[in-house]
Amino acid sequence: MPVESGSSAASRQAKQKRKSHSLSIRRTNSTEQERAGLQREILEGQDSKLPLPLRTNLLDLFGQIEREFENLYIENIELRREIETLNDRLTAEGQTFDGGDMTKGALKAKASHSTSQLSQKLKTTYKASTSKRSHSFHGKVGGGPLPTFSVGNIVELWGEGSRIVSSFKATTSRAVCQLVKEYVGHRDGIWDLSVTRTLPVVLGTASADHSAMLWSIETGKCLLKYVGHAGSVNSIKFHPTEQMALTASGDQTAHIWRFMVQLPAPQSVADITTPCDDDVDFSDKDEADGDGDGPNECPSVRTAATTLRSHQGVVIAADWLVGGKQAVTASWDRTANLYDVETSELVHSLTGHDQELTHCCTHPTQRLVVTSSRDTTFRLWDFRDPSIHSVNVFQGHTDTVTSAVFTVGDNVVSGSDDRTVKVWDLKNMRSPIATIRTDSAVNRISVSVNQRIIALPHDNRQVRLFDMSGVRLARLPRSNRQGHRRMVCCSTWCEDNPSCNLFSCGFDRQAIGWNINIPALLQEK
Repeated sequence: MPVESGSSAASRQAKQKRKSHSLSIRRTNSTEQERAGLQREILEGQDSKLPLPLRTNLLDLFGQIEREFENLYIENIELRREIETLNDRLTAEGQTFDGGDMTKGALKAKASHSTSQLSQKLKTTYKASTSKRSHSFHGKVGGGPLPTFSVGNIVELWGEGSRIVSSFKATTSRAVCQLVKEYVGHRDGIWDLSVTRTLPVVLGTASADHSAMLWSIETGKCLLKYVGHAGSVNSIKFHPTEQMALTASGDQTAHIWRFMVQLPAPQSVADITTPCDDDVDFSDKDEADGDGDGPNECPSVRTAATTLRSHQGVVIAADWLVGGKQAVTASWDRTANLYDVETSELVHSLTGHDQELTHCCTHPTQRLVVTSSRDTTFRLWDFRDPSIHSVNVFQGHTDTVTSAVFTVGDNVVSGSDDRTVKVWDLKNMRSPIATIRTDSAVNRISVSVNQRIIALPHDNRQVRLFDMSGVRLARLPRSNRQGHRRMVCCSTWCEDNPSCNLFSCGFDRQAIGWNINIPALLQEK
């Protein structure tokens, strides 16, 4: 007796489903005809200035549109079921897929490439923005209208077609990675975020709306707003020992400003998790949020204690050197500057990059600085010897290096628009010791201090976690119910916080606090 193969069985089941759906469509069509006749009778009894034949034609047209959408909906359900069947077979064979990996091919490669180019253009426009009226992809830049589209919208258009393969779920359970709190109040995209290194521990965010905000991690309330910049605030970093923040801006300056905040009373455990809007389209929600006045009763600081000048272009990032007596800035004028914090005087101008800088980072315990650039390189600057500073150039990427960060050990981790992340050994940086390949451009990454877990924020709205050897540990939950709805710009760890130990921010105007069960995560590996 011949045995039916798995593929033929799946094909037969699919045909049976199509047949049953075709019968349901016929039944639906007949029902629609009855409903259309009833609606015509209702219309005849209504008072309208439109002629009855025109109203009837309109009704017929809308009925056809509704039937087309119904047919598409049924086909979508059918495809979902077929993919679930294939997914079960692949799982039984020991294969796993993430997201829409099955759709890789010439079409997706072309879409990814164009999306990456669009992403870079939008980032460039926004980080240079100094217009008070610029909101998320609406308004005017340089006197001309900015098109009303975004990277998130482009990815969503691609995602609409990819939703039928959304049944390829990440293997990590939601108990390992949970969304705990959403920090909403900015009126434009959030570029960067950081956590204070002194008590009280608060979250800081830097936004294209020309402001930086400090948040209570537990309650999600805004505690303080800095509005001293005249352009997009592109980064924020906190002093290692004092209550001071360092922000970089599109107004070609970096500001050092002091803050004093008082944490509100903690909420009960039941109130910590923020509900998400299940039935609201987020693009509409963006418009509604943009018309508001931001967080209520949030005190503001308008004047900087110190202003660091001398750049001739957008200041894209800034950081404190170990000890906090000096600060380094990175600019689109292709230079990085080292300043004395007390006098605000320029100590060194670091030149050598061929194109705009994208990021800078300092070593947690040594006088080392790493700068990233659009010239596909990152450079390591050594200031441990006061009499001379050396520089090493590293060429390991094929596109813009979006960030390069130090780890507590002797490693540097770099991320790029070429959709790769590379781990380097400071003692031998001729070639990376690990390479992580992804399906989307990588933005400002972060590495946890204790377990050295790399958090990768992507243009395609995902946040993925990897270990230092390049093994993928998890993908943070993202759906219509939770997660980012636009490009994710940055991530930062705060391992000692009991409620949220990982934060991410993006161009959906919100920061998100996550609870990552790190022991369970490493055990699953």
